[in-house]
Amino acid sequence: MYRETLVIALREIRRNVMRSFLTILGIIIGVSAVITMVTIGSGTTAKVTADISKLGSNLLTIRPGQMRGPGGASAGAEPFKYEDVKAIASEISMLEAVAPSSSATAVAVYGNENWSTTVMGTNNEYFKARDWNIPNGRQFADGELRSGKAVCIVGETVRRELFGGQDPVGSTIRIQKISCQVIGVLEAKGHSSFGSDQDDVVLMPLQTFQRRIAGSQDINRIYVSVEEDISTETAERDITLLLRERRRISPNEEENFSVMDMKDVAATLTGVTQVLTALLSAIAAVSLLVGGIGIMNIMLVSVTERTREIGIRLAIGALEQEVLTQFLVEAVVLSSFGGIFGIILAVIASFGLTRVLGVPYIMDPGIILIAFLFSAAVGVIFGYLPARKAARLNPIDALRYE
Repeated sequence: MYRETLVIALREIRRNVMRSFLTILGIIIGVSAVITMVTIGSGTTAKVTADISKLGSNLLTIRPGQMRGPGGASAGAEPFKYEDVKAIASEISMLEAVAPSSSATAVAVYGNENWSTTVMGTNNEYFKARDWNIPNGRQFADGELRSGKAVCIVGETVRRELFGGQDPVGSTIRIQKISCQVIGVLEAKGHSSFGSDQDDVVLMPLQTFQRRIAGSQDINRIYVSVEEDISTETAERDITLLLRERRRISPNEEENFSVMDMKDVAATLTGVTQVLTALLSAIAAVSLLVGGIGIMNIMLVSVTERTREIGIRLAIGALEQEVLTQFLVEAVVLSSFGGIFGIILAVIASFGLTRVLGVPYIMDPGIILIAFLFSAAVGVIFGYLPARKAARLNPIDALRYE
């Protein structure tokens, strides 16, 4: 029985191919939009997590001033001194690396090429804290760090802009009025989730930067890498207590510094992307509702067009349940076709959009199954009313219908 019902349903759909296609277009758009949004959202979440992990393992970032939204730390806070860095490294034992840093924007010049970049003074602890390798060249020598020698390590963006395809190691670049020998090239990390180019940087010894670029002993950022088996929350609490004591902050006063945990940042950004994905998916799902209304409308038209046929079937002994099943199956077949075409469109669209947006292509089979079952459910829900109307026709009235 069900096989014959399915054959009749397919025959009726083939009679009006264009009308059937337009009927399921809402389902196609809805299913493809939901799957595409979820896929892009999953890829974006994965990219955010990967970008945060590039910043360093178990990383805490300490800045003067309290964070005041996207603009950064509040102005007017006293910068750190190197004694603060030594105190953190010596008094808190759960840390792998403590790296001071100060930075400024400057123009780097090599030959006829110049490039405006971020120049940062730091030490070798920075590479451990930020989990940053130097595939070409070397780190700073101890003597270079102590004496403040004019040597530097360049990021991949700076290397590309100044040297093109040349190997920069051993060459000399000019930063402001300093001639600086390039001793290494940092591993490429690309853009962060915050939009900044992590490779657009020149690193030099902290002493060199403070004496010849900044003209002060101030430190405007401290990177702290916590041991793997230690909670970053514990380290953050201990660092906060230590710095409150060193900066003479009374118990009822707010800190004039901030400690930012990269795990918290990752969790926040991931939560935002998940909420946006759910919101966009819900908006896209409205198309499924529109598609269901379209199916109900066309099935009501089909019942009207086939009134005499329904009357003949009822007159020769067909049961109301069989007529109900016939039209219900037609509605489910229509919506299922919409679900299948929507899935195909979603796979193609998701693959293309993830390449354009630069996020991983992560297709979740679960959301595909849910979207297909939901499209079939739309056929059942919105096809029931027309099917019931057909099943309840009076055979005599139906046979008289013109």
